[in-house]
Parts: sequence; C-alpha cells; structure tokens
Amino acid sequence: MPPLPLSPHRILTINPDALRRDGHYVLYWMVAARRSRFNFALERAVAWAEELDRPLLVVEPLRVDYRWASDRFHAAILQGMADNQAAFAASGVTYHPWVEPSVGAGAGMFAAFAKRACVVVTDASPVHFLPRWLRAVQRCPGTHVEAVDGHGLYPLAATPGPFATAHAFRRFLQKQLPSELIYWPEADPLHHAPRPVPRDKLPPLDRWPRASPDLLAAHPAALGALPIDHSIAPVATRSGPVAAAGRLERFITEGLPHYADRRGDIDEDVSSGLSADLHFGHISPHEVVSAVAGASGVSPGGPKGKTDGKKTGWWGLPPSSELFLDQMITWRELGAVEAHHRPDTHNRYEAVPDWARATLAAHAEDVRPVTYELATLDQAATHDPLWNAAQRQLVREGHIHNYLRMLWGKKVLEWSPDAAEAYARLTELNNRYALDGRDPNSASGISWCFGHFDRPWGPARPIFGTVRYMSSANTQRKMDTRAYLQRYRE
Repeated sequence: MPPLPLSPHRILTINPDALRRDGHYVLYWMVAARRSRFNFALERAVAWAEELDRPLLVVEPLRVDYRWASDRFHAAILQGMADNQAAFAASGVTYHPWVEPSVGAGAGMFAAFAKRACVVVTDASPVHFLPRWLRAVQRCPGTHVEAVDGHGLYPLAATPGPFATAHAFRRFLQKQLPSELIYWPEADPLHHAPRPVPRDKLPPLDRWPRASPDLLAAHPAALGALPIDHSIAPVATRSGPVAAAGRLERFITEGLPHYADRRGDIDEDVSSGLSADLHFGHISPHEVVSAVAGASGVSPGGPKGKTDGKKTGWWGLPPSSELFLDQMITWRELGAVEAHHRPDTHNRYEAVPDWARATLAAHAEDVRPVTYELATLDQAATHDPLWNAAQRQLVREGHIHNYLRMLWGKKVLEWSPDAAEAYARLTELNNRYALDGRDPNSASGISWCFGHFDRPWGPARPIFGTVRYMSSANTQRKMDTRAYLQRYRE
C-alpha cells in the first residue's frame, strides 16, 4: 500500500479484489473532481503509480443519459475537459476524454479499461447519479477499486449522520474539523506524475475514441449531434478549472472585502460565483479556503478552539471571510451530509422535517391567492415582476442571486396546489436550468424553503403555517430592485 498523504476517512474500498501487479497502468476514472489541482483522488492515483512503478492513465467520461442532460450542462463539463486536456498534456500524463455519442455506447468501457489496470482510483461523491454509479462498480469484480472523497473539507464517511440544523452541524465541525485539516491536498499533484502510458498498453480505442476538438470546444454542431436536450442553451459564462481559478482570484480582490455588508445587494453582486464550479468539480473547496485565508496572510489552520456554533470567530479571519466560509463549508457540506446518509430522500419532499410537513399539511386547504401551472412558471409568466425576473435570470444565466433564490422558492410554495407539488416543481425548474442544480447543496436550498434546517416562525400564516414566510413586497422594501427588474425584463 502506498503511504497515506490523505485522511483514511476519505478512502473507500469499492472492490477489495487483490492488486493486479502485472497490470499496465494505474487508472484514475475521473467523474466528480474534474480537475488536475487540489485533487485527493488524483493524488492517491499518483501515489499508487509511484508505488507500483507504473504509468498513470486518467479517463474522464461524460455520459448522455443522465436526467436533465442538456447543451448547457454538457458544455460546462466539456469546457472543463478542454482545460484538463491541456493540463495533463503539459505534465506528460496520458489523459483520455470521452463523450458518449448515444445511449448505451459506454457499456463495457469501465471494465475494458479496468481489466488492464493494476488498481483503479475514482471519485466518491454524493452528487446526482454518482452514488448509483459506485454501486454499479461493485458489481464489476476482478480489479481493486478505491473511491476517494474530495467533496468537502470534512470526509462524509466520518460524519455520524444527518444534522437537523446548520447550527448543530457547525458545532460538530468546530470540534472535529481540525483533526482533518492536517490532510491538505497538494496544489499540483502532477509535479511528480509518472510517465505516459504506451499506446499498445491501452484498450482498443476505436470503440471509445477521444472526444473531438469540436466537442471539447462545445461547438453547437457537435452538441447538436448528441441525444440531449438542445432547448437549454449554454450560458455565456465559461466553465472549467481555468475559468474557476479566475473567478476565485477576482472574488478575493473585488468581492470578498465587501461580502459581509453587500452580499444581499442585487445590483452590486459580491458573491463568489463558484457554486457551479464546485458542483462540477472544477475547483476544490480546499483551494478556495487556501485563497480566502491567504488573503488575510494566514494559513487555513482551522477553528480557533470555539465550539459555540456561531458563524464568526471560527477561523480567526475578518468577518467577510468568516461569513463566506460559513456559506461554502457549513451550508454546502450540510447538504452533502444529508445526501450521504439519506441518498433516496435528500432531494424529495420527504427530506422536509416532520414539524414543517405537519404545519404545511394543516394549511393545505387554505385558499391560494393564485395558482400556476409548471409551464407558466417555466415561462416566467406570473403576475409578480420580481419573481419573473428571477426566473429569467435562471433561464438565461443558470443561476439566481442568492437572496432572490430564496424568495423564488417561497413564492412557488405559495402558488402551487400543495407543498409536495411545489417541491417537485422547484426541483424540476432548478435542475433543468441551474448550473449548480442536481447537487445536494442545491437540493437543501430547495428544502430550506419548506422549513428544512430552519425553525418554526410564529405566528402561523395562511398556506405557510409556521414555515418562514417571504414576500416580493418585503423584498422590494429592503432593497432597490429597479435595475434588476430592468435587466431581466421581457
């Protein structure tokens, strides 16, 4: 076994079969941490290659039959593949990007590459269909397979179970996270990467050829040949590790200093814009924490002994940095923990706590001021100009301003026949258009609108009961929405 430069809680043995020491290469099957930097799984694969004196092969596949597959999401992943191809080529590592041309074309691909490998390393992730994929790998015997969890700062396997509130999870992290922060990923695990794989040692690639330059460039014609939804167009903002690094750099210099006092400003948005980058695995949360801490001239040494569950005073950083890290770590990883322990319900109405479902059920017969069909919501054709503007931003740009996203969800609850139907509609709209949709963090944001990770708020209101209420009128009293409404008008 190679040395463990990463936490043993992050390494999951998927197939315990013995190493194939006469294999031709070490295989890294990249499906979640789609990057060459700050990547625990890649680091583990490099360590295996050094231990076994074998070259490293990195395969990054993209299937076509995942739910909500569209030009938008394919383009985002393909742009990342183009960045990865350049990074691995510069390091001399064999990299094979593959895009499934038709449903079922990938059948047998993993087994064909795995059977020539000494050992396979892949990503453990709670995102979308990836847990199901790992279960399928367990039914592919013959090769030693490890999955490495690089999703968050705290390993999911080390959590005791889901948490009812962010405060409870924050207290847990303040006690337990320091022992995990001693394991920090290398910024560049490829600086000592092994030699390339000789072509004659690879499986026959005529069945699974490398993605074409046009595909990696996400050209419309190349996307148009794939059996995915072409009605959801790519966004103007570029994705991939290179673009993510640029967003992080801009946020550190332009957004972070003002995050504490302007994060609710919809005209001067100081958010990081990294949610989709984290979702696609184009940037690591460890890299983000390093940059945020480094902006204050300190190393990310972790909490300073406080275990009171408060949002600030944890890292010993300025208030803006503390509040941002609380959003990126506490709230993002809270959703991941929920998905890890409740994989079948974390993104369904059943995720909503009993008290919230009870109060919503008690008000299920309340008269709605108006109800809308899903198609009307999709087309941003409601009577509420602010809600319509938020929906148009989602459709055009793949995201909604953080504050307005909460209002967007609350209004759908108010305008739907019942809470369960509202939850299903929000899931559909979010996962159809949002770049960070189909993610545990995104699912927990939806369920928050129904009372998850929150508390009862009295007095009881029609429709909402004691679930927290929000309105467009109150929002417009709190902030100037005129420019936003103009920007996302018809």
